[in-house]
Amino acid sequence: MAGWRRFGSFLGLVALLSACGGGGGGGGSTGGTTNPGGSTPPPTATCSVRDRQNWAAAQLREWYLFPETLPANLDPAAYTTVDAYIDALTATARAQGRDRFFTYLTSIAEEDAYYSSGTSAGFGIRLSVDTVQRRVFVSEAFEGAPALAAGLDRGTEILAIGTGTNLRAVGDIIAAEGSAGVTNALGPPTAGTIRVLRVTDAGGQRDVSVTKANFELLPVSTRYGARIINDGGRQVGYVNLRTFITTADPALRNAFAQFRAAGIAEVVVDLRYNGGGLVSIAELFGDLLGQNRATSDVFSYTVFRPEKSAENETRYFQPQPQSVAPARIAFIGTNGTASASELVINAFIPYLRADAALVGTNSFGKPVGQIALDRAQCDDRLRVIAFATQNAARQGDYFSGLAGRMDATCQAGDDIARQLGDPQEASIRTALDFLAGRGCTRIGTASASAARTQQTSARRELLSPERPSTAQREVPGLF
Repeated sequence: MAGWRRFGSFLGLVALLSACGGGGGGGGSTGGTTNPGGSTPPPTATCSVRDRQNWAAAQLREWYLFPETLPANLDPAAYTTVDAYIDALTATARAQGRDRFFTYLTSIAEEDAYYSSGTSAGFGIRLSVDTVQRRVFVSEAFEGAPALAAGLDRGTEILAIGTGTNLRAVGDIIAAEGSAGVTNALGPPTAGTIRVLRVTDAGGQRDVSVTKANFELLPVSTRYGARIINDGGRQVGYVNLRTFITTADPALRNAFAQFRAAGIAEVVVDLRYNGGGLVSIAELFGDLLGQNRATSDVFSYTVFRPEKSAENETRYFQPQPQSVAPARIAFIGTNGTASASELVINAFIPYLRADAALVGTNSFGKPVGQIALDRAQCDDRLRVIAFATQNAARQGDYFSGLAGRMDATCQAGDDIARQLGDPQEASIRTALDFLAGRGCTRIGTASASAARTQQTSARRELLSPERPSTAQREVPGLF
């Protein structure tokens, strides 16, 4: 089983936990890349829509974590696509908030390319949208991608989008078509797509032409992804993980080797936009934070439905040569923090209790993961919610987010006027205050004045298309 789970993408197995399955938003999902027994189609099978629908339904009936919610009979003839049929089959669990578009069909080739190296095509920016004020901002820009090379970075506002001189104001687009109009205006996720963007930032207003290209996403930024912050004489480790992919392994080890050499005892873990990914990387992240954990200490339980209980697993901590033993951890999260990110946070609740805090806003809420069922001849990979995850205290039912499950939380805004990694950025400043023992306001209990102060950042949501690509599921807001 260890070869085909995915958590976050909703984690050393190729398992996934991610949050955003499409068709209505979210932040995480879980799955894997090889087939469990019985999922390979017969050699004579075709790739017609009906045949693919029937295959998807059969896999759901065998593996779905909530089989009681599946309709006894649902004729696929009324649905013109496989996606629409899967949406209909899982509609009850989605209405219950247990499968928020976490079960979906994707491309084997596309997914493998992303999880192995973070490869995708786009401008290489993460966008957030304020539909009330009708504004779009760059929340993050990725190294080695076209947008950053063109001067777009965190805090840049996009005022208009077009293909030449016919620029259309973002406010007009949102007024007429909602956030989906912005997604459409930015064009398809294919290399060579060109858009002219009217932007404004500290350097003033200007028009820039940006061409989408293939690029490899760095899971830990070379600019701000890992650093040691001097907070009034206290040394604090800061690490920002963008996504749980294979190349995060050496990046995280390098970061924690620096922390260990410096004797770091307090860490800020910034997962504010991290939608999930490989379970193996989530487990490694836990190990790197768990130098003082015994190999008999449970990191997580993986639990399938009763008929599949033989697949259940218990994963124990495995401290690494680079591991540190933080006495306190501040996890920065938002609604874009999902799946594998939540798995890591949840794992430390029983051990650190009030010495682990969620800082920012509530997390997305995805305590379930996906397996990958492949039909290679059609390049179909069905991501099926098939297991739940729990921490050492058997806590795992956090579909409404982790804020209500943690002893300590601190409300904070996402200050895009400051770069990630900046100790004066709102969430990082609050995280440092928590680590220093200074007071904070619990998430969801802010005073009216504090709530008004944070209203602007709270209105911004990561921009997501109705049917996100693999990269967009795991890196919410990616374009």
